[in-house]
Amino acid sequence: MEFQNNTENKKMKILIVEDQFIEANDLRFILQKADYQVMGVAKSVSQALEAIAIEKPDLVFLDIRLKGKETGIDLAKELNKNHIGFIYLSANSNKSILEEAKKTHPYGFIVKPFRPKDVLITLEIACYRHKHSIESHSQEENIVREGIEAISQSSVKWETALLQLAQVLQTYIPFDYVRAGFIQDDLNPIGLLRKNFDNYEIIDAAKFSKITGKTKQELFDLKEKSPKLEFPKIYEGDSFTEIFQNSLIKRMIVQSFGLKSFIAFPVRIEDQGVFNFFFFCRNSNCFTNEHLAFLTKLETTFAAFVSAMNTHKRAVVSTNAIAPKQAPATVKENAPEFCSMIGSSKKILTVFDHIQKVAHSETSVLILGESGTGKEKVAQSIHQLSPRKNKPLVVINCGAVPDNLAESLFFGHEKGSFTGALEKRIGKFEAADGGTIFLDEIGEMPMLMQIKLLRVLQEKEIERVGGTLPIKVNVRIIAATNRNLEEEIAAGRFRLDLYYRLHVFPITVPSLRERREDIPALVSHFINTFSASLGKKAAQISDHALQQMENYEWPGNIRELEHIVQRAILLNGDSIINEVPLPGISKNEGEEKTQEFLIQSIHENERDYITYILKRCKGKISGKGGAAEILNIPASTLYSKMKKLGVNSLNQ
Repeated sequence: MEFQNNTENKKMKILIVEDQFIEANDLRFILQKADYQVMGVAKSVSQALEAIAIEKPDLVFLDIRLKGKETGIDLAKELNKNHIGFIYLSANSNKSILEEAKKTHPYGFIVKPFRPKDVLITLEIACYRHKHSIESHSQEENIVREGIEAISQSSVKWETALLQLAQVLQTYIPFDYVRAGFIQDDLNPIGLLRKNFDNYEIIDAAKFSKITGKTKQELFDLKEKSPKLEFPKIYEGDSFTEIFQNSLIKRMIVQSFGLKSFIAFPVRIEDQGVFNFFFFCRNSNCFTNEHLAFLTKLETTFAAFVSAMNTHKRAVVSTNAIAPKQAPATVKENAPEFCSMIGSSKKILTVFDHIQKVAHSETSVLILGESGTGKEKVAQSIHQLSPRKNKPLVVINCGAVPDNLAESLFFGHEKGSFTGALEKRIGKFEAADGGTIFLDEIGEMPMLMQIKLLRVLQEKEIERVGGTLPIKVNVRIIAATNRNLEEEIAAGRFRLDLYYRLHVFPITVPSLRERREDIPALVSHFINTFSASLGKKAAQISDHALQQMENYEWPGNIRELEHIVQRAILLNGDSIINEVPLPGISKNEGEEKTQEFLIQSIHENERDYITYILKRCKGKISGKGGAAEILNIPASTLYSKMKKLGVNSLNQ
């Protein structure tokens, strides 16, 4: 596929950082011939930094290996601090180097020796990602600014205002605990401990006193003896260790809630002093300079918020005891439980935050994760929270579309365009106009369709099979895969340019093994849902059965958990489920089996489960009381699964 360099891209200033004369000049020639503006060529990190100090480029072509002590990866970290996009040049396919390079979030890779076409395609993708990155950052700042201003103008108590502030910020600053208060003369700082997506526990001075066993005055005295953090800074690694050793109050906070890093964000309030926000995280490498820059850009808004809330606090101090509790702002009004996604573990909360963050933009999203983790639920949640929620969400399983029908299914066809085309039919993209297309299992899309999809992403138009005119479509693309697309690219089965088009905002959905603490909530949800569908009273589950499930490796993830719970309810004759039918574990056998065995047995488990349901239904598949209804899947899907797993209908 060819990309056209548009007028907007021609205005981009490009710096080349390459220490090989021939390759640098070849690249300069390719770019200038395509009408891009090349600022110059730097041969080292120091030369590049000097050039950037004089004139900031829009994009940098960057060799990973450079002469001198500093590498292209070192320069990339500086470029990230200055919000300058970059594309790596590399002749080295060493996996460890590429893994380190990926952590810096480049806009693309070009492998030497490169062709002009490779350079221009990668550059066009980088321009696309750069544009969307700028738009996304601007939109995020506006959303947060408007949210904080709305709280400042409301008449709520200080604790409620801080809670609402945390809910506005949680999508953009990944904290587990936030603490706020004036540096001087404040006996009552407020802390908020995140418990769920938008649910916090208020840790006021009295509660923190109880947790630590210190009086409020003792805590205040410890705070006074601790270093005053009056400048914005990220504390992690050595700086975190130093504060941990020198500040007794910070040490108590960190030890009480298991925290490993934090951002100090002081705000100067006219005539009132310095007000400190501390955002703590349980991970040691949680925060980046982007998070700090994001907060700094909003410093004036934060100052207005603190000033307004402090004024209101003084005005209502005498009525706080009888003031009615106001409901905190919450995203659940718009997206109840994120389309039935359940959990409060750190990893699933990160997914919720990413959904909330990307939903309002037009950015392409790539959802990654194992089979059965709930990738389609993520796509549904993004659509439901987006401005497109009243338009269609069209789902295509790329792995289930025959190659010879793919183009017609995606883009439609005209009457008579091929044998059997007896009437005109619109495709999935036209059906989704104004809404969202979810391309499930994108890694299984045929190469020819990948090329055609690239054209749609670039031109925002399609052509029906047999058609003569292009048709404009306005769709947002969300894709998902359980495959490693980088390995697919290396094997020649997936296009690098399509990967970078889709990889603008990746969301990785954790496996159930990575979020075992969510299993009790998921089990409860499935018990209630399935029992209600059967018209039965919801069963209870014993601690022993829950322990069995928490110890199991769940190769089939949440989908497997749902089936196991359904089977346990059907097998259970009592009100309490004491045993669960886990593959490879007998009633009297509690020891864990190897993951390899469990992975081999999941299909056997599904086959046995379907056979069991068919027996319960006396072989009836469709209709009221049929196996498809009990399994909550279409009858056509059940027939397909039976064929795949070798299950025969009992009526045969």
